[in-house]
Parts: sequence; structure tokens; C-alpha cells
Amino acid sequence: MGDWASDQRAFKNVPWGKAMMWIFLVSDTFIFSIFLLSYMTVRSSTTVAWPHPSEVFALSFGGEPIPLILIAIMTFILITSSGTMVLAVNYGYRKDRAKTAMLLLATAAFGAAFVGMQAFEWTKLIVEEGVRPWSNPMGAAQFGSTFFMITGFHGFHVSIGVLFLIILARKVWRGDYDRGERGFFTSRKGNYEIVETMGLYWHFVDLVWVFIFAFFYLW
Repeated sequence: MGDWASDQRAFKNVPWGKAMMWIFLVSDTFIFSIFLLSYMTVRSSTTVAWPHPSEVFALSFGGEPIPLILIAIMTFILITSSGTMVLAVNYGYRKDRAKTAMLLLATAAFGAAFVGMQAFEWTKLIVEEGVRPWSNPMGAAQFGSTFFMITGFHGFHVSIGVLFLIILARKVWRGDYDRGERGFFTSRKGNYEIVETMGLYWHFVDLVWVFIFAFFYLW
């Protein structure tokens, strides 16, 4: 009887790139899980009052503060980007170069907008509120360190994803996968499986944000 634990049997019908992406995502899941568990431990154990997210992350329009309005917009944008990524994968399997490239660029644009809003959020906290990784005038000092660590690490993932989406869109638009050209992000001729592999990464980034949103902004 064959050894079902061997990689030859386990990954026999799985493209190499997709298998490696799954392994990377599993390892990244452990990292984000540790970060969130650390955040929950710190918040539960601190004796100093923790700032209320609805007050810290409120924006004023017409003199009236609206709690979490920016975070809600960021979440909507990132979830919408998952929809455009799904469509990009769909049209990639149909070998529709134009629509696949445009949807990849749309996903990248949503991701860039998310990072831009996150930069605005950081600027507001640092400049207006005086929050630092080592101090916080609104309460527990650990708030700043956990916030910048977790959201910064996630924002880094989104930024890397945006970069690769743009590179991938350019290669799709030029027809590199139709011709089977060798080079960065290569694939078999006429095969767009790299788009699906990129989709796995992007959906993972979106899913992680849902947990960050729930644990950090709603708790």
C-alpha cells in the first residue's frame, strides 16, 4: 500500500505554486493567530483602562463624531475587492485577458485605497491623539503597541498583494500566459492558474481583516 503521507501522493494533482501558497498561508495563519491571542491576553490582563474603539476611531462630520465610520468603509472596500478577485479568477479560466487584467487592477485599486485609509488612520492617531507604540494618552500603553503591530503587519500584506496584483495584471494584459513566456510568475502555456493562486492570498488577507475588525474594533 502506498504511503498517503508522502508529498507525491498528497500533492499529485495540485499545482506546485498552489501547494506552496497553501503552506505559506497556513504558516501565516499561525502568526496572525499569535498576534491576536497576544492582544486579547494583554487587553484582559491590563489594570489600566483600555480606550473605547468607538471613540478612538470616530470621525467628525458636521461637528458630530461618527464611530468607526472609516473602519466600516475600509472593511467594505476590502470585502468588495474579494468579489473582484473572484471575477478575475473566473475570467482567467475563461482565458479572457482583457477582463482578467482589468479586474486584477480593480482589486489592486481597492487594496491601495484600503492602505491609504489605514495610513490616514495611523496619521490621525499619531499626530492628533499622540498615540505611540510605547505610550498612549487615552489609557493603557499597550494599546499603541498592539494596534500598530497587528494593523501594520496586515497592511504590509495588503501592500505586497497590491504590488503583485499589478505585476500579474500586466503579464495577463501582455498575453504572457497565452504564449507561455518564461520569467517571473511563469505558468504553463494557456494556463491562468497563477491568478487563482494569487486569489488564495488575497482572500486570506481579507479574512484576516475580518478577525482584526471583530477583535480590535468591535470588542
